[in-house]
Amino acid sequence: MSLHDLLHKFQVSEKVEAETKDYVFNHTMIRVKDLQQSIQFYANVLGFIPVYEQVFEDAAFTIVYMVRRALTEIPVDDAARKEWVLGQSGVLELTYNHGTEQDPAFHYHNGNSDPRGFGHLCISVPDVVKECQRFERLGVTFQKKLAEGRMNYIAFIKDPDDYWIEILQPTPLSA
Repeated sequence: MSLHDLLHKFQVSEKVEAETKDYVFNHTMIRVKDLQQSIQFYANVLGFIPVYEQVFEDAAFTIVYMVRRALTEIPVDDAARKEWVLGQSGVLELTYNHGTEQDPAFHYHNGNSDPRGFGHLCISVPDVVKECQRFERLGVTFQKKLAEGRMNYIAFIKDPDDYWIEILQPTPLSA
C-alpha cells in the first residue's frame, strides 16, 4: 500500500504535515521502582545516557531523562542540558516515586497483563541475533527469544520493572 493510500485509508490530511512540522516527539515516561537499578539497566544494557535529573521533594518523586546520543552532543551546562533534552526526540523519562524500593510487594503494571494498556518500548539494532547473544551474556531476562513464537525476527527483553522492550533490526535477518 502506498503512503498516499495509507493516509487516505486512515483519513489523515496531508496539510497537517505543514501545520505540525516543528513538533518533536520528545519522550516516553515510565515509572520505575528502583531508580538506580533502572538507570543501570538502560545505560549498561541499551546504551542510554542519563542527561538530566529533576528532584521534586515536596511531591516525593524524581525524574531522570535518558538519551541515546554521543556524549559530545550533550551540553555540559545544567540549564542548557535541560533545554537541550526537552527538544530531542526519542528520550526516555524514568519517574521514580520516593520510597517504592522499600516495599517488597510494590510493583508497576507493565501493561501486558489484564487490564492491557501500555505495550512496550522498541530498540532497533544492526544485528538482532548478535545483540540477543549479548543480552544472554549480560543475564537479561527475555520475554520472548528470537526462536520463540511466530515472529522469529524480533525478541522482547524485560527491564527491572518487567516493562517489555522489543529488539529488532530494520533489515531482513540473514538466512
